[in-house]
Amino acid sequence: MDGNTMHCNEIPIPDGAVIRERDKDHATLADMKPGESAVVCCVRPGEKDRRRLLEMGFVSGTTLRFIRTAPLGDPLQVEVRGYQLSLRRADARGILVRPT
Repeated sequence: MDGNTMHCNEIPIPDGAVIRERDKDHATLADMKPGESAVVCCVRPGEKDRRRLLEMGFVSGTTLRFIRTAPLGDPLQVEVRGYQLSLRRADARGILVRPT
């Protein structure tokens, strides 16, 4: 595998796992701010609603745009593949992205 290949189990996760040097430019969808764009890297394996997220368009390589956060911080509004959707912050933590 080349140095640009990324695996979900190598990405920083909220429970404090050690991150690898080459993965410092990745974040979760929940870490994004309004107006930012990113490319989906993957949906973490074992994520409870992984299949649903993939069916909604959060597929590796897909560009998305973070639109806004609800007034109380949850849900998040994002644009994926030309449509807008709302997503719980907990689900957004399982979507790994690379800011563009």
